[in-house]
This record gives sequence, C-alpha cells and structure tokens, in this order.
Amino acid sequence: MEFLENLLKAFIPMFVAVDVVGVTPFFINVTRGIKGKAKKKLIVQSVITATLVTVVFLFVGQALFDFLGIEIPDFMIAGGIIIFIIASHDLISREKARVTADPTIGVVPLGTPLLAGPAVLATAIIINKPYGLPATLISILLNFFVAGVVFYFSDTVLKLLGENGSRALSKIMALVLCAFGVMMIRKGIMTIAGLI
Repeated sequence: MEFLENLLKAFIPMFVAVDVVGVTPFFINVTRGIKGKAKKKLIVQSVITATLVTVVFLFVGQALFDFLGIEIPDFMIAGGIIIFIIASHDLISREKARVTADPTIGVVPLGTPLLAGPAVLATAIIINKPYGLPATLISILLNFFVAGVVFYFSDTVLKLLGENGSRALSKIMALVLCAFGVMMIRKGIMTIAGLI
C-alpha cells in the first residue's frame, strides 16, 4: 500500500514534467509527412531514447554534472537552443511535407530534449529521494509508455483537423515551440543569475 502511494506521488510530478499533452502537437509537427512503419519506428526510438536518457541520468547525472561543472540551467539553455533552431526551420520552411525527414529525429529532438528535457531529468532526481528508486523507475517507464501511446494515435488528430487545419496547426505549434525554446533559455539564464 505504501509502495502504491509512493508510486502515485512519483508518477504525478513526472507526468507534469513530461507534459505529453503539450509535446504531442510538436510531435505532429516534427513528424509531418512521415507515415506507417517509419512513424512507428520514430515513436519507439523517441520513447526508448527518453527512457534511457532519464534512467541513466537518474543514476549518474548528478555525479557527472558535478564532475564536469554542468548545472541544470546549463542543460536548459542548451536544450532551448536546439528546440529553437529546429522550430525556426519548421516555421520558415515552405516545404509541403517532411517526407524525407532525418531518421534520427526520434533521438533529437523528440527523445531529448522534448520528452526527456531538463524538467524531466531534474524531476527524476528530486522524486528519487522521498519516494525511492523502484517507484521512481516505474513512474518513468509508465510516463514514457503513455507518451508513446499518445504519439501512436496522433494521426487521429490530423484526420480530425484535415489538411489545411493540420498545416495551420503545424505553423502555430512551430511558433509556440520557438517560444518554448526561448523560455527554456530564459529560465536557464535567470536561474544562473539567481533571479529564480
């Protein structure tokens, strides 16, 4: 009973950090024009990448960052820059669809930093202390599994929106994603400056 309570307490903040609802429109935008097995492969790639990055970081992240002198705000700034560059390209691109997309987008930016971003990595370390390693690991696995399922059914969203609606959403989400990248950079800088 206590374990289930700890699991729930670990799951909720991780769910908020993963933010699958907020990430899904970005997934739709980045994978636009990719269908069938290629899209399924990207989903699996992104979920596996996010899971491995988060689990490895849970065990060695803090020690590695301490050794290299890297802090979470540094990671936020780097992740924000990557997201901003990718989203900017999508925003100004006039290509009809990204049918020949880079096969590594499941790793970057989908796996990390969109799914396994600074918030997720920091949350993994934070929840490990009060709720224990088993509850933390299971909450990580469950959250990324949920993300994979939501990504898998993202085509349904596209069908509901139609071609023009999906194009409009794609550009809007690219703009929002640019802002998200800027926000990560801003928070990283403000944290370093001691303002938050």
